[in-house]
Amino acid sequence: MQALRRRRAPVSGQDLAKELGVSLRTLYRDITLLKAQGADIRGESGLGYVLEPGFTLPPLMFSVDELEAVVLGARWVAGRGDARLQTAADNALAKIRAVLPQPMRAQVDTATLTVPTTGKIAPVDLSALRSAIRSQRKIAFTYRADDGAVTRRTVWPLLIGFFERVMLLAAWCELRDDFRSFRVDRVTALEISESHYPRPRRTLVEEWRKAQTGAATVKN
Repeated sequence: MQALRRRRAPVSGQDLAKELGVSLRTLYRDITLLKAQGADIRGESGLGYVLEPGFTLPPLMFSVDELEAVVLGARWVAGRGDARLQTAADNALAKIRAVLPQPMRAQVDTATLTVPTTGKIAPVDLSALRSAIRSQRKIAFTYRADDGAVTRRTVWPLLIGFFERVMLLAAWCELRDDFRSFRVDRVTALEISESHYPRPRRTLVEEWRKAQTGAATVKN
C-alpha cells in the first residue's frame, strides 16, 4: 500500500515486486487480497497499478524507523512553523499515538531523534501566507533585499522552503516578471489580494522547478 501511495503514475508489477522483495506471483496475490478488502487499485498485470486516494487499512502500523521519522518531522515542524502549524503537528502526533498498539506508544515519547529549538524566524503571519498559497491568491508585501534596498512587491506565492535559520518564499514576481525567492524574515506589511493567479499553481510550480535546475543563487 505504501509503495502505491508514493506514486501518482501507474507502476509495473515487476517494479513493485522488486521494491518489496517478493515474487510476481506473491505480488499478484497480495493485490487481489487488497482489492477484496476494498482498496481501489486500478490496473492489471503487464499494464501497471495505481491506487486511488481515500483508502486506509486499519490498524495503523509503523516500524520503529518509520515512527521515529514521523516523530522527528512533526517535532521539526512544531519548532519552526507558525502557531497553527505547531498545533497541527502536535495534534497529528497525538492522533498517531492514540491508535498505535500499546507496546509502540512509548516510542513516540522516547524517540532517539530530536531537533534543536529555535526562536521566531518569521515576522509575518505564516498561516495567512499558507492560506494564500492554498487559495492561489496574489500577495503584496514590502521587502528588504541583501543590500538594504526596500521595494514593494506583488507576487504569486508558490512554496515556502524551511531551512535551519530562515524560510524562503518561492514566487512569481510581477516586478521582475520572473520567478524569485524571498527570505520570509525580510517580508513586512503582508497583504492578501482578492486576485487569483492567472494560471494554475501546479503548472507554475512545475515551471519553477525547471527554472531551479542549475540555479546557484537566490535573486530578488
